[in-house]
Amino acid sequence: MVLQHLLHGRHDPAAPGAIGRARAYAAVTAVAFAGRRRSTYGRLVRLGGARPGDRVLDVGCGTGYLTDLLARAVAPGGTATGLDPAPAMVDYARRHVRAPGCTFTEGVAEELPYEDGAFDLVITSLAFHHVPEDRRERALTEMHRVLRPGGRLVIADFRPPRRGPARHLVGATAGAVMRDNRTDRLAALIDAAGFHHRDAGRLFPLLHWERATKPARDAS
Repeated sequence: MVLQHLLHGRHDPAAPGAIGRARAYAAVTAVAFAGRRRSTYGRLVRLGGARPGDRVLDVGCGTGYLTDLLARAVAPGGTATGLDPAPAMVDYARRHVRAPGCTFTEGVAEELPYEDGAFDLVITSLAFHHVPEDRRERALTEMHRVLRPGGRLVIADFRPPRRGPARHLVGATAGAVMRDNRTDRLAALIDAAGFHHRDAGRLFPLLHWERATKPARDAS
């Protein structure tokens, strides 16, 4: 689990999945996307329907790469808020992201520090598997709460290889959490949180995404 130790740093019981080494994470993700990071995240922005004036929350924002693209998509008049449990990530994002209307805050997905109905879009990418399994239902309930009625949710997460040497390599380098990540369970969790589940698909070789809406009749 060399990669896991390289990225996570000091263990935080309040956020056990948090990645604490921002520079290492930025370098690893740049390599992992093999030159396709911008196009992949650009697709996520489009899947979320981000448009000028929207208020967007990026949960588990990491170094702020996606948050930056979202901020540019919702300008003028919109805002993009990145939330991450790791102080090092938030600090890195604040120093490196300069898009107007973009801010960063420390926090965890299962206790979002925002008012009901504060956002038009909640998006999370390559972060949901870091939320402990027993807290994931709560995290989605919180995402539902902070969305306005009719608001949109997009979750993109790592889809591990099912078998063979590639699966073994993921386990050896990144650990069991990524090797055993059950993206097939996302739809049921999303539905249980009160969303209207819309569709799902794949991006890049190993990304799975789910898209849903908060019912417009739902009072926040």
